[in-house]
Amino acid sequence: MEHLERCAWFLRGTLVRAAVRRYLPWALAASMLAGSLLKELSPLPESYLSNKRNVLNVYFVKMAWAWTFSLLLPFIALTNYHLTGKAGLVLRRLSTLLVGTAIWYVCTTLFSNIEHYTGSCFQSPALEGLRNEHQSKQQCHGEGGFWHGFDISGHSFLLTFCALMIVEEMAVLHEVRTDRSHCLHAAITSLAVALGFLTFIWVWMFLCTAVYFHNLSQKVFGTLFGLLGWYGTYGFWYLKSFSPGLPPQSSSLNLKQHSYKE
Repeated sequence: MEHLERCAWFLRGTLVRAAVRRYLPWALAASMLAGSLLKELSPLPESYLSNKRNVLNVYFVKMAWAWTFSLLLPFIALTNYHLTGKAGLVLRRLSTLLVGTAIWYVCTTLFSNIEHYTGSCFQSPALEGLRNEHQSKQQCHGEGGFWHGFDISGHSFLLTFCALMIVEEMAVLHEVRTDRSHCLHAAITSLAVALGFLTFIWVWMFLCTAVYFHNLSQKVFGTLFGLLGWYGTYGFWYLKSFSPGLPPQSSSLNLKQHSYKE
């Protein structure tokens, strides 16, 4: 438990700070552009992380929303109920996960449709030998072909959205005060540490995507959708009364409004 406490203390001094919530979106956008330029001008040598079968990509990034959802669900429920004691308010706040799921589904479906309608099937990765008989990506791959369309980076979108959402929800830790001997303290601390490590994985894999995969325009659109999903909710809609609302904090609405006006 002592190690968890140290990790939680570190997280309070990093991810939970208001400055992180304010500047992380800009940092992600800047790192995406810098990594993309590096990929175009001076590509890095192949490495374990440039292999799509690496452990972090297969078991974490491919299921990024599932990981984010499954850890935020108990975290939001426990911290919000501890602070408010109102089940109705907790359910309202948990609806942020339904909104996030809708954003994830709509955007990934849109990306898939764009790739389908802008794509064609070729005989080789060099885009040689157009195969007009295959009208879908599934048919093309099934026959050993290579589908080429405008493939908006789903990784750039989802990792941006998940990292920013976790950081927003972890802001509630500034308000949480629990007895260290109580099981609730252990549960919240464990979830906070898990979410913190998950955020670091999302940011690290976002950087790997920037330097190893997709072209610049595909990553720009992916990151832009992630930023819009975050800002449209936490920066705009959740400030309104007819919304899931922000995490319970002292003067949270005023602080949030001031933050986005700057």
